[in-house]
Amino acid sequence: MKQDKIINYLRSLILRSLLVVVIFLIMAIFSKSNKTYKDLIVSNVYEKNISFTKIKKLYTKYLGGIKPLDKVIDKDLAVFNEKLSYDNITPYYDGALLEVSYHYLVPIEKEGMVIFIGEKENYGNTIIIEGIDGIDIWYGNMDTISPKLYDYVNAGSYLGTTKDNKLYMAYQKDGKFEDYKEYLK
Repeated sequence: MKQDKIINYLRSLILRSLLVVVIFLIMAIFSKSNKTYKDLIVSNVYEKNISFTKIKKLYTKYLGGIKPLDKVIDKDLAVFNEKLSYDNITPYYDGALLEVSYHYLVPIEKEGMVIFIGEKENYGNTIIIEGIDGIDIWYGNMDTISPKLYDYVNAGSYLGTTKDNKLYMAYQKDGKFEDYKEYLK
């Protein structure tokens, strides 16, 4: 029984891999044979910002997860599933300053991919998550951070802790900061 599951998984993995290779080869052939297709591919792949979160969501939806454990782990049994809560909110540079409890356990607002972890001026230790909707969410003044760079994270899961009782947040779309009031209520 266990051997059958392994064989089925390997078959599925090989089939999905072949499908990705075939799609890549078709795009390569079209880009070589037709200038219009080449310009379209170059424009969308090299000149525009690619949303890898959308690609991963489509891949998972139609082809399933890459790891065999994706099917075993029940995502409804999450240990940490919280909503963002704060005592006060004030404008701060390009975003907002949220007053939270000391060493606040920060939940992730929207699912997406971690695209930056590091220092940002005025925000301190920052993590940026690219959401599926194209909105980049900045979480600043972080002390500890749970996910790694390019991890795919789910809404409500644990992001990390704040250094003190302040959490800096900003929302960015297409390189321009958005009004935080549209996202934080």
